[in-house]
Amino acid sequence: MKKIVSIIGARPQFIKHAPVSLALSKHFRSVSIHTGQHYDEKMSAIFFNELQIARPEHLLDIGKATLHGAQTALMLQQIEAILLQESPDAVLVYGDTNSTLAGALAAVKLRIPVIHIEAGLRSFNREMPEEVNRVMTDHVSRLLFAPTEAAIDNLAAEGITEGVHRTGDVMCDTLNMMRPFLQRPLEGDYFFATLHRPYNTDDPQRLAKILDVMNRLPSPVVFPIHPRTANNMNRWGAGTDAYSNIRFVDPVGYGDCLSYQSAARTVITDSGGIQKEAYMLHVPCITVRSETEWVETLEGGCNTLVFEDLESILALAGRSSQPVFRDLYGDGHASEQITDIIATQLQKA
Repeated sequence: MKKIVSIIGARPQFIKHAPVSLALSKHFRSVSIHTGQHYDEKMSAIFFNELQIARPEHLLDIGKATLHGAQTALMLQQIEAILLQESPDAVLVYGDTNSTLAGALAAVKLRIPVIHIEAGLRSFNREMPEEVNRVMTDHVSRLLFAPTEAAIDNLAAEGITEGVHRTGDVMCDTLNMMRPFLQRPLEGDYFFATLHRPYNTDDPQRLAKILDVMNRLPSPVVFPIHPRTANNMNRWGAGTDAYSNIRFVDPVGYGDCLSYQSAARTVITDSGGIQKEAYMLHVPCITVRSETEWVETLEGGCNTLVFEDLESILALAGRSSQPVFRDLYGDGHASEQITDIIATQLQKA
């Protein structure tokens, strides 16, 4: 039986890995490496428990490395050693994190085929580390699974046409698995917000402005506070008591996050994954970024970008009209389709 090693390390990858690992286990010997990129219990272990993902066979030790270069280098070194030990037939990576790039580089330098799930996404902002990660990973991958037609077009524009397959989005698979368990967590209208990107959380004036705007929204805001944001606020002496309209809560698990989103009036976020989850749940979204890799969510006002004019969040959040959503991300069987294609391609190798 052929062996596939999957690289995971951050919240979005745990979510994507849940249905894919289940599908892989039916055809391959499936081994996973957890890079430790999200090492906090509330950002990591909770997802394995909730999504019933098998515990990774390998857990890396990257300590508290936070600089992108140091973190990627430590992962690369340790992943390479494990791949030499495991000798897999392919390495599978997800998305656009440092874990993605480190896994892809370690594999390609050992001449192991790289499989990239969520290939072809582009924000066209090379200042984002994620954009660099996803571009480089696509260019060294043997099999590229694109969730949308726009992603296919992006790859073609860069000369990548071999090994490209449009399969839908595996996050749709996971969300459909969770739908029967979603519950309304609060009565009445509320907004749901998440922030974690450095340009929103590392600048005290910008973060204070975003919190001030959310504090003036017409309904309460549920805000699971990312460890980065909480640490910054503590360092700056910015107390949560000053924001009576914002309910600060600890990071929540995947099911709770979906439940909060599904019943929210509007989602406010800078997360790529949560933008997409809101769209799949047919909930309007305001994205506190200047660009998005999920460009199709912008159609019909389903998702709106806000960056410079933060005050516009108030008007957008107050809209009463409901955008029209479409089923853009597949039928919830992307993982099975991906696994079948991998099986066919590896048989040819």
